Formats: sequence, C-alpha cells, structure tokens
Amino acid sequence: MSEEKITYRSAGVDTKEGERAVSLMKEHVKKTFGPEVLTGLGSFGSLYKPNLEGLKAPVLVAGSDGVGTKVKIAIMMDRHDTVGIDLVAMCVNDVLCQGARPLFFLDYIATGKVSAEKIAALVKGVADGCVLGGCALVGGETAEMPGIYAEGDYDMAGFAVGIVDEDKIVDGSYIGEGDVLIGLPSSGFHSNGYSLVRKLFFEIGGMSLTDELPELGGVALGDVLLTPTRIYTKEVLAVLEKNAPLAMIHITGGGFFENIPRVIPEGLGVRIDEGSWDVPPVFSLAARLGNLEREDVFATFNMGIGFIFVVRESHRSDVFAALEDAGETKARVIGRVTRGSGVTIVPKAEGR
Repeated sequence: MSEEKITYRSAGVDTKEGERAVSLMKEHVKKTFGPEVLTGLGSFGSLYKPNLEGLKAPVLVAGSDGVGTKVKIAIMMDRHDTVGIDLVAMCVNDVLCQGARPLFFLDYIATGKVSAEKIAALVKGVADGCVLGGCALVGGETAEMPGIYAEGDYDMAGFAVGIVDEDKIVDGSYIGEGDVLIGLPSSGFHSNGYSLVRKLFFEIGGMSLTDELPELGGVALGDVLLTPTRIYTKEVLAVLEKNAPLAMIHITGGGFFENIPRVIPEGLGVRIDEGSWDVPPVFSLAARLGNLEREDVFATFNMGIGFIFVVRESHRSDVFAALEDAGETKARVIGRVTRGSGVTIVPKAEGR
C-alpha cells in the first residue's frame, strides 16, 4: 500500500481544468440561445420550450453522429475551432432530410487530457455550427479519459433534435419515374472517407499538410482537408416554405450508392449524370493517387454534391427560385428517377 496520497488529479483527471474549460466556452454557447432555452450552463438537464405555433401534430426528429477521423487532421494541425461545425452539420443535415426544423443540439467530447483552451475552441466550433444550423446548443459533456485516449487525442459526438408537422414529414414515398434530382454543392470531403483520404494523401502521395498544391489552387492541403462540412438549413427551410420536396438526401459515408437508395421506393432507381456539375479538383486528385475507379469514388465520397432534393419536374423552377432567394446559385439538376433499382452513374460523354 502506497503512503502517497492518491487523488483524482494524480490518476490523470483534472476537474479544475474542466471547470476552466466551461468558463471559457460560456460566451460561445450563449450566442446560440433564443427565448426557448430556459436553462443556462451547469444544469443537470437542459430545458427547452419549443414554439408550436402553427403545428397541428408536431413530431420530434432526432439524429446523432460524429466527425470521424477528420479529427485527426485537426489534431495534426493543432486547429480545433472548425470540427465542431462538422459535428453539427453531420447531425443537423440528417434531421433536415425529414423536413424538420432544427431546435437544439448537444455535444459529447472525450479526451485523454483536458486542455481548457482546446475544449473551448472545440465548443466554439459547435456553437458556430449551431448558429449556421439554426439551433440552440443546450448542453454537452466533456469526459477526461486517460488510458482510453492519448493525451493529445479526442473524439466528438453530437445529438440534434428538430420538429416537423406530421402531415409534412418528407420520406420519399411519393417519388415516381421522371422526378428530378437537384444537387447542392458540398464544401469538399465534408466529414466522410477520411481514413481513405489520409491514406491517399499522406501514405501513398507522401504529402504534408503544409503542401501548397497547384491542383488545389495553391491552398495548403491541410486547409483544404479541414474545410468544415456545409450546413444546409437555410436552403432547406427556404425550399420547404415554397414547395415541399418529395425527398431530401444528405450525401455522407457511402457516397451516392448508399445514401440515395435510402429514400427511393422499391421498383425505382436513379440515373446520375456525371457531367452535370463541376467536381472539385480535390476529388480528382484523390482518385488519381489511389487509381480509384468511378464506382469507388462515388461509393465513398460526395464528389462535390452534399445535399439533394428530389422534386417533381413541374416544381423544378419553384425550387430553384427558393434556393436563389436563399443565396444558393450553384444548384444543378444532376439526375432523374428511373425504372429499375439502385444508382447508375452515367459518364460525362454519355450523359449529354
């Protein structure tokens, strides 16, 4: 038996540093609050009183996700104030797909050793994402877990809740042959495929985060890879206000081949015309480094399309008008619903 006094801190957990982290993050969290938030930081539970005006049969829509191995890029660059945006995006964009308006968000951060400044930077990113996503950051948790995580490592998870009237839930059940797919641009890889991304650029390509590549317009590779996931709340709510789409699709892990079929009824498929939008050069560079075929990249990456609306041909102009009103000028028709099954990517030359 040791005569030395053993404390929680000597075991690797510094509760005082955790308290300092909470103090530093307060100003970031408060900027996400509206009158619906009834509690501040420090409560055991978070109270939120939703505005149900105009809703006949409100339904809550919940989603949970993480940032994945993109956090490794943030750790390598020692830049921690953007991956929180990714965290919110991955959850909120999913909730939007059901036609829900985001209400509130919670985060969970696990790390080997709490650094108050680093945790505050992570939460700043989450708060920035909540502002973009139109939701309140009502709570969260920071867990110091020595022995599970190395001292400089961390991981993040997020939880979003939205609301939609029951008769306005968007689920794809009314999709038919000939309906149009309208794609919105992504901001890059978003938060998917980073295990492959890191292997392609760092192991196979032998590149470093500071490399300024001509193919990427001279921007440092690390800056490109750390670009936050785009949040589509403004665009989706604008479209919902004007004309409800038949379905909405968030292109995440599994790319086109796994995400699009999630909303397409049995007996129908989708034709995607590859040349109908500009694929950002970072995707072409990744494909070249790994000798990846078309099927490979579309099964892993978003290829420059982060979100898709499925709409009737007759509603196409209304949707584009709503998107333009929301400031989105680069939306494109990228394909159509067909008879059959699955997703077919039509090469550029054949797609004309």
